[in-house]
Amino acid sequence: MPDWLIYTGSRNGPEDGADPLGRLPDPPPWRAFDGGPVLPSPPGGSGNEHQATTYRPSDDAVQQANAALYLRRPLLVTGPPGTGKSTLAYAVAHELGLGPVLHWPITSRTTLRDGLYQYDPLTRLYAAGRADAPADENIGRYIRLGPLGTALLPYARPRVLLVDEIDKSDIDLPNDLLTIFEKGEYEIPELTRRADPSAEVMTADGPGARVTVTAGTVRCNAFPFVVMTSNGEREFPPAFLRRCVTVELRQPSGAAELSAIVREHLGPLAEQSDDLVRRFLERSTSGTLATDQLLNAVYLCRHAAAADRRALADRIMPYLTGPIDDD
Repeated sequence: MPDWLIYTGSRNGPEDGADPLGRLPDPPPWRAFDGGPVLPSPPGGSGNEHQATTYRPSDDAVQQANAALYLRRPLLVTGPPGTGKSTLAYAVAHELGLGPVLHWPITSRTTLRDGLYQYDPLTRLYAAGRADAPADENIGRYIRLGPLGTALLPYARPRVLLVDEIDKSDIDLPNDLLTIFEKGEYEIPELTRRADPSAEVMTADGPGARVTVTAGTVRCNAFPFVVMTSNGEREFPPAFLRRCVTVELRQPSGAAELSAIVREHLGPLAEQSDDLVRRFLERSTSGTLATDQLLNAVYLCRHAAAADRRALADRIMPYLTGPIDDD
């Protein structure tokens, strides 16, 4: 691998006391941020260690992930289902020791505010109405930062944020993200309107995780490593694309590559699975399949006492888009 690579795809975590990001140069002047006070990274693994340690990234994925790290830009990962788009985020977090991945799943109803923070005014109003309520209730008890809002806290080292299936979002969300990704900061109006705009709020790292927000504004210090996945169900505006590093993942091709993936995930259970790999490849010529369907078929056929392995595998590997008609 070239010497400039920080993330190498080795699937090994950092050695004790080592900081792989120590070789990462300062950001470009237009991508430097100065949020503070600087926070330590939360402890713990990526949150999906099995996927992180069995993922086999392509050379292109490794190169583009490093480009995103160097340029402090979001990484837009496209490709068919089952190609490891989401897993790439966990693999980078694991190898570089960046802590738990912040997962933000996207639907057609998701808004920018959902990712930044949530404020619960009804619970606060109810608490204020109690006879024993303090005169100045702590508003931070009713504010919880979302995955995006937590990723933009001023951590000394970048957090990993997975924005999953952004192509399912409302048409405005990609454009709404532009300002946040450019400025690296956001405001919490519920705090800025107060005489004391500072408060201790909850984060997306769990109910016990809290952090103090000063002056009602959150600004990052190390820009997060953002992985946005897309199944290609829509096109994105040019203004959005030019601010991203992009990579397209492909389905594994060939029996050798698929067999290697099966061995990584299932170990000894992968023995005598060559017939299922061949069947997967045969069916792939007529419709869309995902690699995790093959993994499910291999696992089930090793444990189920099925007289016809091929028939059982076919039921576990239905076409995701329907078979292709043969005119």
